[in-house]
Amino acid sequence: MNRRVLLILADGFRPDALSACGHPFAEKLLDMGSFCLNAATVYPSVTLPCHMSLFHSVSPDRHGILTNTYVPLARPVSGLCEQLAAAGKSCAFFYSWEELRDLARPGSLTFSFYASGEKISYEKADQLAAEKAEMFMEAERPEFVFVYLGLTDDAGHRFGWMGPEYLAACRRSLDRVQRLVERFREEYTIFFTADHGGHGRNHGSAEKSDMTVPLVIVGADFTPGPMEGTPGITDLAPTIAWLTGAKAAPEWEGKNLAADLRNHSD
Repeated sequence: MNRRVLLILADGFRPDALSACGHPFAEKLLDMGSFCLNAATVYPSVTLPCHMSLFHSVSPDRHGILTNTYVPLARPVSGLCEQLAAAGKSCAFFYSWEELRDLARPGSLTFSFYASGEKISYEKADQLAAEKAEMFMEAERPEFVFVYLGLTDDAGHRFGWMGPEYLAACRRSLDRVQRLVERFREEYTIFFTADHGGHGRNHGSAEKSDMTVPLVIVGADFTPGPMEGTPGITDLAPTIAWLTGAKAAPEWEGKNLAADLRNHSD
């Protein structure tokens, strides 16, 4: 494979928020993609541990990041960006939460843009990240692009998950998702997901509301409709590596969803 991949992650976006928020693109996104509305994240369902598991395809007890504070891995695991860089692929990050800088090792990114959601608001920072991503993709066509949107998690902590302010944040995030999907769906395989869910004004527990995330994949290798089984966020790195033509790291625990879906259809 030699696909380009765009991964869009909306922090704390619960699967049931897709329908509850009332954004018309939510239904269109599910119609055009292979989807699962009960995909599994990892425990603890906390932002940095979940992202580390997504990008390194191992559980938190393997990578050792159990809070939002990064510590060097005692037993290093090659991450998605390191595997892509080793295969000569260009990787670009656009994000609004600073701790995500540690997802990729020095030398593995071609381009990185960060705007602080805490300092200028996640509304503005997410908008800047999405705009910069669109501009860079138009100009450079990188093989892998990661766009992180933090507004939904911020609204959940401030006002409560599934409340009106949170659902409004989901709608604004879907505005950005829609623009990127409609612009690049013919050129990129596009993933939309979250790192965790939430309940009340928090997350981090083993409750279903925290541990379940949406996963939608739009691309030529994925048949629109519900996925079979329960994919997990540790499956994303092996799938993206395969799509781009890079190798999965031997330490990775997840599976290639494209191959898994093909096996189910045979």
